[in-house]
Parts: sequence; structure tokens; C-alpha cells
Amino acid sequence: MNFKKKQKIPAYNLQEILVVLVIIGILLLLALPNLMPLISKAKSTEAQLQLSHIYNSQTTYRYMYSKYSYDLREIDFESPKTVNENGRANYTYEIIEASNNGFKARATAITDFDGDGVFNVWEIDENGAPKEIVKD
Repeated sequence: MNFKKKQKIPAYNLQEILVVLVIIGILLLLALPNLMPLISKAKSTEAQLQLSHIYNSQTTYRYMYSKYSYDLREIDFESPKTVNENGRANYTYEIIEASNNGFKARATAITDFDGDGVFNVWEIDENGAPKEIVKD
């Protein structure tokens, strides 16, 4: 009978894998504080996009009725489900003032992105430029 010689396959042992995982964990802990402003900025993009949508809807509503609306439903804006409601949105939206000549809408963060106790707030008015009111 012919017996083939078993070849030895190089492999890593458990200790080597654990050392690599510990090194990766340490690198993540060092990098995370530097990445928090980028994470907050990326999440605030949601508020800017939704406020721009509210601006467009308010402008359309004003062309039709010669005034701005207090009600998000009247302008056909449906707020996305928040993370508290098993959705993906990080902001709640409201119209805080509306008249024949102007409006102001606000997006308020429902989560503290960087853990400092300050919640991000954005606003938009009839001029159409989102402004960060409270920086997180």
C-alpha cells in the first residue's frame, strides 16, 4: 500500500490570534476619539437633507396657498421613524413658526452623538439654508 506523507499546513495558534485582536482593539480605542467629530458630521447630514425637503415642500405649499404651513402633514412631509421607534432617523422635525411671509423648521437630535450631554439642533427658514443652532 501506498501511504502518502501528510503535509503540514501552517496555521496560527490561539495565542497569536488573541494578540492580534488585542492590538486591533487598542488601535480602535486610540482612533475613536479622533473619529467622533466625523461621525457627528455624517449623522447631521440627515437633518440637513430632511430640512431641505421641508423647505421645498413649504415653498410648494406657499405657491399654492400664498402662506406657509404650521403642519408637516399639510405640506406632505412624513417624518422618518426614529431609532427610538425602531427606525433609522436620529432627529425629530417640527415647524416652530409659520406666517404668510416666512417659516422656521427645526431638527433636534434624539441621541447624543459624542456623549457630552449636548444634542445637535439644526434650523431652516424661508431662505433655504440649513443652519446649525446647537453643535454637538
